[in-house]
Amino acid sequence: MADSTRRVNDERAPARPSRVLTSYDPRTGEFVGDYAMMGPIELARTVRSARSAEKWWGSIGFAGRRRWLLDWKRAISRRASELVDLVCTETGKPEIDAAIEVMLAVENLDWAARNAEQALGRRRLGATWLTRSQRASVGYLPLGVVGVLGPWSNPVFTPMGSIAYAMAAGNAVVFKPSELTPGVGVWLAESWARLAPNQPVLQVVTGDTATGSALCRSRVDKIAFAGSEAGAREVISLCARNMTPVVVERDGKGAMVVQVDAKLDDAADAAVFGAMSNAGQSPAGIQRVYVAESVYEPFLNKVAARAAKLRPGGDRRASYGPMISESQIEVVRRQVKDAIARGGRAVVGGLESIREPYVEPIVLAGVPEDSTAITGEAAGPVLIVNSVATMDEATERINAAEHGLAVAVFTRDVRMVPEFAERIKTGVVTVNSSMAYAGIPAMPFGGVGEYGQGHTHGEAGLREFSRTLAIAQKRYSAPVDLSTFDRHPRHLRLARALFRLRHGRG
Repeated sequence: MADSTRRVNDERAPARPSRVLTSYDPRTGEFVGDYAMMGPIELARTVRSARSAEKWWGSIGFAGRRRWLLDWKRAISRRASELVDLVCTETGKPEIDAAIEVMLAVENLDWAARNAEQALGRRRLGATWLTRSQRASVGYLPLGVVGVLGPWSNPVFTPMGSIAYAMAAGNAVVFKPSELTPGVGVWLAESWARLAPNQPVLQVVTGDTATGSALCRSRVDKIAFAGSEAGAREVISLCARNMTPVVVERDGKGAMVVQVDAKLDDAADAAVFGAMSNAGQSPAGIQRVYVAESVYEPFLNKVAARAAKLRPGGDRRASYGPMISESQIEVVRRQVKDAIARGGRAVVGGLESIREPYVEPIVLAGVPEDSTAITGEAAGPVLIVNSVATMDEATERINAAEHGLAVAVFTRDVRMVPEFAERIKTGVVTVNSSMAYAGIPAMPFGGVGEYGQGHTHGEAGLREFSRTLAIAQKRYSAPVDLSTFDRHPRHLRLARALFRLRHGRG
């Protein structure tokens, strides 16, 4: 849950009160804005107002919520350029990357609003021959108040994967953005407040890790967290004290597998973009590529040629922006140093590529699987390319690293992918593409094992923020009723006969 500190140009930043959270531009260190450092008292007040708003929000039903959420979507879209500028300022992303993030977030809001009733509305269930007199149904109700702890890497898209789906399911949301991107969270909450000033269905609380801890202890009905492994463990531990359920999305990029028959140009493009976009700070990106031996060298050459053309910077023509914090830069430095010390070789760049606050593209080859560059949480524009003798070996290496979010497979033989995918411990497998799946709102987003628990996006994301309510109603007196002490012996004989006919014959 802890966020990294950011380098600040003290000459440009005016003095601030001690209990104020200040946002800075990571490209320049310039002051962006001051935000309240909220504590337990402010948090408790916010949660109380959320509980009041949730009663109204839950009572208006799916149709009512759909209208409000679509109005909110239109309000965000009309002022999207403001939000894009703010994302650029607080994260250092190029404008096109910030714009894509905002568009994807709006698409998820739209999908959640339009599909909540179909996914969560009450529906009939089938009965067996023993229970034909019963009419059964199942539906999904709001949990109440959901706390969302957002990351700095994609400060609009990632939290919207929880906020939109939780709200569409009927919950009120208290959103705590990263301390590095508080302005984005405030903007989202204010955009809702302008639409519904008397109904605080979405509220923001700003602050540092203490504020996030207070939200975890506030007895909300669920917490959704996206961030580092250390943060995930802290959130789980804090929530366990009150038995608050959690949805966890851990940092860490995915892997790619390149088969012998793959289109190498397409695979190389996807690998470099997955590794380098957003300065390598996208959890949906690519950390390492496992390539069939026979095509390893030509693939590596194509990757190296593409990576060498990229240029980080703060201008419009830059391929990507800066690392958002000093601590992330140190992670890159440690991992690259460890990879090379253990026998990996730098094909593009190396330690000299780290020129704070920017990191130029780094491509490493032949990195041992026990290097922290593979076992640790991926950070920065670093791509590891290793060869494998067989696809079984690729599977073993992917599973051993336990980064179970997404794996991209490049092959012309798409028929083999389902069987191959089922052997990988991952939440998502893509075929002949890498990060595009993040733009499919209907597709569940979640990892396995230590990567994460629970899902966002899609019907699974809507149900993640709901509770199940099943109802069974007796329609008529059953001719064979075994649920009474007054049952007749012939009822049992008849039931046994029917049971043998139904289940005892081939």
